[in-house]
Amino acid sequence: MPVISNTEYQLKEASLLTSVAWSALVEREAGKWRVVNHFRLGKKTRPVLIKFLAKAEVDSWLCGALSGGQSRSVSLPKSSVMDAERLFAFPLRGVSRVVLVAAGQLSSEMQRLWRLVVSGIQTETEVGDSPAASVAASLLVPDLDSESPYDLPRALDRALASFIRLVSVQGGWLGVRRGDSLEVRAQWNAAACKDLVLALDAHTPLRRMSRNLTPMAIKRGDDLWKEIPNKGLKSNTRLWVCVPLVIGQRLIGTVVLWRTGEFKGEEWKRLTDLATQISPAVETIITFAEMAGHLRRLAMLNDFALTVSSGRSLDQIARRMFALLSRAFGTELIVLCLSSPDGHALQEYRVNDGNMISALHSVEDHAIAPVLKKEQKVRLGEFESTVALPLYANAASGIYVPLRYRGQTIGALCVESSRANAFNAYDESLIAVIASHLASLADYTRLRDEAEGRARNLGLIHEVVQQVIRLTEPREVAEITADLLARYFAYELAAVFIADAQGALTIGGFGGASPGVVKRAIKSVEYPVIGGITGHVFETGNSILVNDVLHDKRYKPIRGWQAGSEMCVAIRDRDRILGIIDVESSSQNSFSHNDFIALESLAGILAAVITSADQYQRLQATIQQLQETEMELNARMEAQRLAENRLVQAAKLAAVGEMAAGIAHELNNPLTSVSGFAELVLDSMSEDDESRPDMELIMREARRARDVVRRLLDFSRQTESMRASASLNKVVEDVFTLSRHLIHTSGVELTMELQEDLPWVQMDENQIKQVLLNLVHNALQAMPEGGELEIKTFASSRVGRPGVTVSVRDTGVGIPYENQTRIFEPFFTTRSDRGGTGLGLSVTYGIVTDHHGEIELISQPGEGSIFTVWLPQS
Repeated sequence: MPVISNTEYQLKEASLLTSVAWSALVEREAGKWRVVNHFRLGKKTRPVLIKFLAKAEVDSWLCGALSGGQSRSVSLPKSSVMDAERLFAFPLRGVSRVVLVAAGQLSSEMQRLWRLVVSGIQTETEVGDSPAASVAASLLVPDLDSESPYDLPRALDRALASFIRLVSVQGGWLGVRRGDSLEVRAQWNAAACKDLVLALDAHTPLRRMSRNLTPMAIKRGDDLWKEIPNKGLKSNTRLWVCVPLVIGQRLIGTVVLWRTGEFKGEEWKRLTDLATQISPAVETIITFAEMAGHLRRLAMLNDFALTVSSGRSLDQIARRMFALLSRAFGTELIVLCLSSPDGHALQEYRVNDGNMISALHSVEDHAIAPVLKKEQKVRLGEFESTVALPLYANAASGIYVPLRYRGQTIGALCVESSRANAFNAYDESLIAVIASHLASLADYTRLRDEAEGRARNLGLIHEVVQQVIRLTEPREVAEITADLLARYFAYELAAVFIADAQGALTIGGFGGASPGVVKRAIKSVEYPVIGGITGHVFETGNSILVNDVLHDKRYKPIRGWQAGSEMCVAIRDRDRILGIIDVESSSQNSFSHNDFIALESLAGILAAVITSADQYQRLQATIQQLQETEMELNARMEAQRLAENRLVQAAKLAAVGEMAAGIAHELNNPLTSVSGFAELVLDSMSEDDESRPDMELIMREARRARDVVRRLLDFSRQTESMRASASLNKVVEDVFTLSRHLIHTSGVELTMELQEDLPWVQMDENQIKQVLLNLVHNALQAMPEGGELEIKTFASSRVGRPGVTVSVRDTGVGIPYENQTRIFEPFFTTRSDRGGTGLGLSVTYGIVTDHHGEIELISQPGEGSIFTVWLPQS
């Protein structure tokens, strides 16, 4: 069964009698309140109570209760979990202890009961016959169960509390000497004096005390009253005293107290005796604390060498260093700034709500710029009023050390604290040493990170180049490059614009998360925006990296899109600007110097790609012109060849015509005699005469020979052509009428497709009719087993001359390839065994050429033939 102390028992009995929520005995040490004993104070309520007591106004309220020796009460916040409406405070006399009671209300009788309980507790904590000895012992031999050895703040707070217990005061503080100043290291009911640093020569009472090494007492109204450090004094304060802590002839510190009335002789004696007895213990604890601090600094440098130096990246180094500095100096207000290789940008690392944040800033716009220019460590307050420091809004003190490496300032280490005068000379030296080591480490790591980043970026650039280097169309180059940039580098918006032949940026491509917005937006503006960042780059050829476009006057927003940072690089071929690459992000400080270098590298390669594409386009245009010229020459040569063939054919026809005329005249007379006498003989024969069949054969062959002679005469006879404007469709219909019976009896299916609005042409209807009759008869003879015959008319042009065309297609046996070149020669026939004379197509060819037209043959053996006749309109 656990042992219950007398204090706990009294708290329990009084709490049960008065029906309160809970009660606790609290003590103030080292400027903080701690719970000594309690009843019904739950585990969840206890930390809430400690946090509530740590508030400056609550601490001052409790210290007022201690100094006044009177009980007090205050309302608790409604949202509090302390299970009561009011908090009652019953101070113990002569010590920094208070009994706290949480209840709704306490009647006068209940409050009287609690005062009796406090009196009982008081007896247990009364100071013995030798208070100085016990205090000195407690300083040197602390309670190791609740505190660490040589805890300077707690020890000095306990020393000050020993003076407060001896005499009744309103407030006080204990200062430790550092050179020519006093650092307030403990205070009681004087929150305004916390971390105060007082120059000894700035205050006459302190200066005299430090020289004479004797206590001083100054009353309100004395001449020196205006010279005293009056922070923490009340309006009703009437006495201010300072008691020096001396070792030999050396001042190590002082205790300052104030109250409403004078000290009695006995009180003065107790104070001076306590100061004499406690001074060696105070010096010892200060010495050991400084030694411990020195060892901690050495340990910290060792930790820096072991942990921070092993970081693989700047982020990792910054994170480990921040944790180290936070443990060493009790602050998280730390900033590391590293400048870019060109000195224009500043990479800032800081902790915000426990998270490491990295951001890129312009050097000129950063508050740390004066430190970089000054090139030596400085403290907060040593700058001009125009400098925008501190870096954290709640910082009250700070040390700013430039990082110097090989004679160059590469950044700054900034350590700030919410406590005033939080850093002593040792801290400043330690931060300077850390900054010195950090400079070389950061420079090496940054160079390594930049090298790795550049290698990584160049690898991605290589991937992009591999896919665009073979492109020959500028628009494809722009579109594919922009898409690959956004995809490989995860850019929010990437745009590539290439100048057209007139020098305007009309050839563009977009990529990223929001390309559609910008693509729609630039339709309503002239791009690049004149006066904007893109316009400036296109006009000057100077590439730009802007990490905060809102602070750049050149930035012109596009409707529907607001950038935060932007990179724009010119694509240049010597002095000629071929286009631009523009990359934007909606966030600020999104791009690093490595990103900028990678983009410039890509721009250089794109310049070669665009130049090659332009040369390729020009070469293709030249090749196309040469091909068109070649086709035109071939067409002219073919036309000349056809003309020569026609001339040769015409010469052949002329020669044949002359020869045929002579032969016809020579044969005509004998044939007339043969046919005439054969007819007479045939008439004299009876029907059953045996010779009659022979005579009839002679008669038929004579007539056939006469027909051949007549055709020869027709071929050679120069008849006058009667040409007039006529319809080719009408000629086709007349031929159909003449050939309908023959077509039907031949088992051939006829199809006619005649253009209704066919233009009329100048022609001799009878001659063209003869041409079509010859073509139709030839087609029918080519289909002895029947087939399909198709006749079409349509308007067409040749060599820029308008005209009409009639085509005759059959599905007959076709014409062998070796005979197709001779088909229009006189007397050439493939049907000599069926009575063919070889003159039909020759006559047809002559008629067509005489009309300045053209006749063509397309034939596939076994599939049929197509004869096409073209006649000009005029």
